[in-house]
Amino acid sequence: MDITFKTEEGRFNYRVCAVIINKDKLLAMKDVNTKYFYLPGGRVMFHETAEEAILREVKEELEVDGEIIRPLWINQGFFTEDFSNEKYHELCIYFLVDVSKTKILSLGDKFTLVEGEKIHSFQWLPFIELTNEYLYPLFIKKRIFNLPISLELITEKE
Repeated sequence: MDITFKTEEGRFNYRVCAVIINKDKLLAMKDVNTKYFYLPGGRVMFHETAEEAILREVKEELEVDGEIIRPLWINQGFFTEDFSNEKYHELCIYFLVDVSKTKILSLGDKFTLVEGEKIHSFQWLPFIELTNEYLYPLFIKKRIFNLPISLELITEKE
């Protein structure tokens, strides 16, 4: 069971995301229901650690076994989702994940993978172009240039 619940005031999510980097490019994704980019990852399941969740999500979405380098950020996000217009209170842990020993780098700058009935479009976005991209969460656009050595807490209200 995913750790998410809906209330009269909106939805709470506990998520994890993978920050995957190759040569000053960030791997981001979209699906058919969104016009914006976001990072690979998903909801943490009940009784699952954040580390287990991110490795599971990388396997499900990218079809590879990633390797966690370190946690980067815990983001407390308060936002209204662009597609559904639903209000969210989200807690997300971002992990720096290595996939360099997998097939991912050979798939090109843009590629599509299928997860069950979901079709995911992936793209390597150059850091220097992130400010022009429709990418969430917004803090990634600036913080990607200086990754923290230890875990940082970020609060983002959109």
